[in-house]
Amino acid sequence: MPIWVDADACPVPIREILCRAATRWQIDTTFIANHVITLPPSPYIKRRQVPQGFDVADNEIMDQMQKGDLVITQDIPLAAEAIEKGADVFNPRGQAFTKENIRQRLAMRNFMEEMRNAGQVTGGPAPFSQTDRKEFADKLDRWLQQNTRK
Repeated sequence: MPIWVDADACPVPIREILCRAATRWQIDTTFIANHVITLPPSPYIKRRQVPQGFDVADNEIMDQMQKGDLVITQDIPLAAEAIEKGADVFNPRGQAFTKENIRQRLAMRNFMEEMRNAGQVTGGPAPFSQTDRKEFADKLDRWLQQNTRK
């Protein structure tokens, strides 16, 4: 059960956590981005650079992932597709996307996009915090314990 990371917007602290976990748990972890990212050497850590373009990295993840894999992404439409295909999905803040909550998340994303386009909302998400980092690390650890054997 490999891990697929939508690495274009993945915070560096989360990449570091994922790299340590990949090596410790000996689980293939692939970072897919349309730009160069720096990763430590490990037989379990891979990077795949895809061409620039709308949803190119997302499409690569969907082409490669299988049921039971883990996808890390902030992209809610990608999360919805991955869930439909049978993946476990959570974002870099450790929040799970599930069959039960993905429709609501998509609706909220679309609503906020409309509000931004109308100029009603100008801010983005809160800055990435130490609490977010801990939530992600805890969530990843629980997933690894449930889905792999060391």
